[in-house]
Amino acid sequence: MSNDEELDAIRRRKLAELQQQAAQQQVSEAQQKNYESKKYQIMRKILSQDGRQRLENIRIVKPQFAEQIEMQLIQLFQSGKLRGGTPLPDNAFKKLLEQISSVDKKKKYNIKK
Repeated sequence: MSNDEELDAIRRRKLAELQQQAAQQQVSEAQQKNYESKKYQIMRKILSQDGRQRLENIRIVKPQFAEQIEMQLIQLFQSGKLRGGTPLPDNAFKKLLEQISSVDKKKKYNIKK
C-alpha cells in the first residue's frame, strides 16, 4: 500500500467519523428540542400567562432554580396533586413559590469534624 492510498484511507475513516458525530449531534439536538417543546406545552397547561412570566423572570436571575420549579410543577401536575383550576393563577403560583422557597431555607447542614 502506498503512502497516497494510506492517506486516502485515513481521510475516508476520519470523514466517516465526523459524519457519524454530526448525525449523533443532530439526533441529540432534535431530542432536546422535542423535550423543550413538550415541557413548554405542559407549562402552558399548568401556569397562567402571568405565572409563566414570573417563572421567566426567575429564570433570568436563577436559571437552575427555575428549572427545579418547572420539574416540581410538572411532577405535581402529572401526579394529579395540583388541585384547583389549572392554569394556576399568579397568586396561587406565588404561594407555591413561597412554600418551595421556605423548604429550601429550612435545610440545615451539619458539619462534623
